[in-house]
Amino acid sequence: MLQTTNLQYSYDGKSSLNFPDIRCETGEHWLLLGQSGCGKTTLLHLLGGLLTPRQGSVVLGSTAINTLKTSQLDKFRGKKIGIIFQTPHFVRSLRVGENLELAQRLAGIPVDKPHIAKLLGRLGLNHKINAKTDALSQGERQRAAIARALVNKPEIILADEPTSALDDKNTNEVIRLLEETATEVNATLLVVTHDGRLKEKFGRQILL
Repeated sequence: MLQTTNLQYSYDGKSSLNFPDIRCETGEHWLLLGQSGCGKTTLLHLLGGLLTPRQGSVVLGSTAINTLKTSQLDKFRGKKIGIIFQTPHFVRSLRVGENLELAQRLAGIPVDKPHIAKLLGRLGLNHKINAKTDALSQGERQRAAIARALVNKPEIILADEPTSALDDKNTNEVIRLLEETATEVNATLLVVTHDGRLKEKFGRQILL
């Protein structure tokens, strides 16, 4: 379960961005829709513990993540939250499988190579496990980013504009993959976007 209350953030210490209260139950799939510049990515970063709110709280399960110390938050985020950024970021010197192994190590989780291989296979990337991320196509990099976000079986998956640069066919495929893989681990899925094509694909929606 993900819940926010009276959430505010300020970049300059003066004016504030104010966000609606959110409550997403375990296993639910949500779409957060809004035009560019309305604060969608800021909200996603607050939900993922990458930014600290000026006011209000972000609660995941029974934990108010904005009250955690930095070291506690890093481990908590690594275990409980999977984030898919608009532009995938990998350690370029590591291979695809090694990037997923690193995500487990950073979260303090034992490396599980069979699980990594199974997850990459589920996303059609089992033959790329030993490839450098620079050698992947755009679609493969996106799927690898999804795999990394799911490798620790998170309770919540946050996806930032996952379809903004995709055509209709690939948009449908990415959303299908996100929903299916979130269902497999019973994770709450929140897709943050300005892509109006996704309105028909989510029954639960939040409008900024």
